[in-house]
Amino acid sequence: MPDEIPLIPLSPLEGYEGLIPFPRKWDFVLVCDDHSPYSEKDCKKKKFLEELHKKGFIIKMIKDQKLFYGVHAPSGIFRKYQWLLSNPDNESGLLLPQQLDYQETALTSARIRIVSFILQNTELQGTEEKLHDLMKKKVFETAFPLHERGNLGSFLELNWARWRQILCRQPIEEIRIYFGEKIALYYAWLGWYTHILLAATVAGIMPFIYGFITFSSNQVSKEICEANTTIMCPLCDKKCPFWILSDTCTYAKITHLFDNEGTVLFAVFMAVWATVFLELWKRKRATVVSGWNMYQWDEEEEEVALELINNPENASQEYQHSYICSSIVLILVLIMICVLIGIAHALVIYRVVVTVIFTQSNSEFLQEQATTVAVLTGAVLHYLSIVIMSKVNRYIARFLCDLEKPRSFSEREKNYTIKVFIFQFVTYFSSLTYVAFFLGRINGRPGSYVRVSGKWRLEECHPSGCITDLFIQMAVIMTLKQTLSNLVEYLLPWITYKYRLLCRKPQRINMEQTSQDLCKEEWLWNYQLNEVDVFTLCDEYMDMMIQYSFTTIFVAAFPLAPFLAFVNNLIEIRLDAIKMVKLKKRMVPKKANSIGIWYYILEAIGILAVIGNGLVIAITSDFIPMQMYKYTFSPCKQKNYTGIDCLTGYINHSLSVFNVQHFEHTVNPADLKDPMGNKITHCRYPNYRNSDDYSHSTEFWYIFAARFAFLFVFEHVVLCIKLIAAWLVPDDPRKVKNGNLKEKRRKLLLKLRAMDNSTEV
Repeated sequence: MPDEIPLIPLSPLEGYEGLIPFPRKWDFVLVCDDHSPYSEKDCKKKKFLEELHKKGFIIKMIKDQKLFYGVHAPSGIFRKYQWLLSNPDNESGLLLPQQLDYQETALTSARIRIVSFILQNTELQGTEEKLHDLMKKKVFETAFPLHERGNLGSFLELNWARWRQILCRQPIEEIRIYFGEKIALYYAWLGWYTHILLAATVAGIMPFIYGFITFSSNQVSKEICEANTTIMCPLCDKKCPFWILSDTCTYAKITHLFDNEGTVLFAVFMAVWATVFLELWKRKRATVVSGWNMYQWDEEEEEVALELINNPENASQEYQHSYICSSIVLILVLIMICVLIGIAHALVIYRVVVTVIFTQSNSEFLQEQATTVAVLTGAVLHYLSIVIMSKVNRYIARFLCDLEKPRSFSEREKNYTIKVFIFQFVTYFSSLTYVAFFLGRINGRPGSYVRVSGKWRLEECHPSGCITDLFIQMAVIMTLKQTLSNLVEYLLPWITYKYRLLCRKPQRINMEQTSQDLCKEEWLWNYQLNEVDVFTLCDEYMDMMIQYSFTTIFVAAFPLAPFLAFVNNLIEIRLDAIKMVKLKKRMVPKKANSIGIWYYILEAIGILAVIGNGLVIAITSDFIPMQMYKYTFSPCKQKNYTGIDCLTGYINHSLSVFNVQHFEHTVNPADLKDPMGNKITHCRYPNYRNSDDYSHSTEFWYIFAARFAFLFVFEHVVLCIKLIAAWLVPDDPRKVKNGNLKEKRRKLLLKLRAMDNSTEV
């Protein structure tokens, strides 16, 4: 059947149904309401379809509750595309476009990509309005390519978008043919990332195993559990009682499970793991794209080729840069970052106020667990703020991208990616940064607390240690994100799709119009699927980047993060596959030979992981004070005791003494009694201060210097290991390099023979 049929229709809206043979593969479907004749919307619709008809497009109209227009492009467009981009089968360049054997680029995914570009860039004469503008003005409701119910579509549904395939290898080649290289590369990267996460998962479990083995023999936990006479200073003002250190026995034992000597080795391992992961991915990517013959593909060249195919008379839009516009965008970005940091400060104030409210409540449980409950509810509130601000961040990022007026969609996508990642990163990690590095360190001391608005004193660390707060925050946020968010992300499209099916009115089947009825059934099914946003793939990448950040940056405080990420990714791959194949309209296939800007974001996260984990161990964890005590102040060093744990006496050494007579007016003298009713003259608090003037002691400055020395050594050693690992692992496998070398030789040899033949003639 010939691709092109001579038509002489009355208009692009009439006369097609009887002239187009069936079956025909429709590249795109446009949907609109049945506007009243001669209305402005109807006129613009006709003009747009006329522009398509001038380019040789064939259009079929089917009327249901909406008007559906099937679009089929002429084969000449694809021959031009093949010719301009130098088809590998035509190395000599001697054949004319009409002589080319159109094979690979005639695949449905290639047709959809080219037709989508033409549809999006076809302008109405006189108004320069494009399809995007017409959809904003409700001339067209939507435009989408069709899913394939048979052949490859059914294959992906059976072998990829099913829960029983959760542990099976993904059919990347079939995904590439159906959805294009860009989406296939995302799933290839996600599968590789999940595969490499298995090593990090095993390494993350090891500190827990070590902590469990030394659970009962840990000297610090023993001393805390036995400290039933150590009176601690109140954790808040008014009605906040003195408490006994042994009350935190359970928390101390739990903290030892993830904060022990093995955590340091795990942090070093994860920093190296992040580097090895990226280096191995570069090798994997080179192998994959070489197999697709995409290694030397040029994105800009393809964009220019599509522009020429669409309208060779229009000049390509040139790159532009305005310092004024860039400055405005930068200022707006900084303002947005300040707003996000302000939200993190609001969460801090929430925890401060809620702690006071809980301690003054009538519930004995809330009074005793005020700090823990405040941290947990604060983490939940942080998650809710993340959900809300994620939508705001995407909207602001799009607005800023529109201000910059990018030259092409790829440039717009890159600008959007950078901005939305910065916003999302600050949204997720500003509060965690405060908890990790500032909580309990800027709140002052008993008798001289730092207060919010001169009223509420800043919160202190959890009684069992500052790292416990960070552990709780990360555990709550990561768990909620990977359960509730994924559940909503899947259920919302599923419910919407089922609702549309239920709301659809049944249509009577006309046996005399079998071909039209079959088209109608296919088009209606695709129309009822959920819409796909142009930045859908960016959002999927974004979720993985945030997860990767959790898995690497503060992983020293939450070694189970890789395990949760591994389990989540196994589910995430199938969830996304089901959504893409069964619940959402088909995404427009796009070409790519790398994951683009996301690779550089992964590199940046890897560097932040070294800094973050070094700071967590040096500042948040008690690892450095313990080591300093063990090798400087412990009985093992002072009196050369043998057969004694070198951490004996550490708890008493790490607590400073405060005279209760020096309390501020916020403490009622009548409340200066311990739980047994005895009068209290002194209380203890975690810090290194002198008991007379409360200035920092000599031990404080020793530990302060040791913290920064460790941070300096840790970061430089790990960064050196990262550089050595990056140098040892070649970016491209030897097989790929040799294959590219042979291919270049073959191309040059063909040109040389062609030149020799022309010289002989």
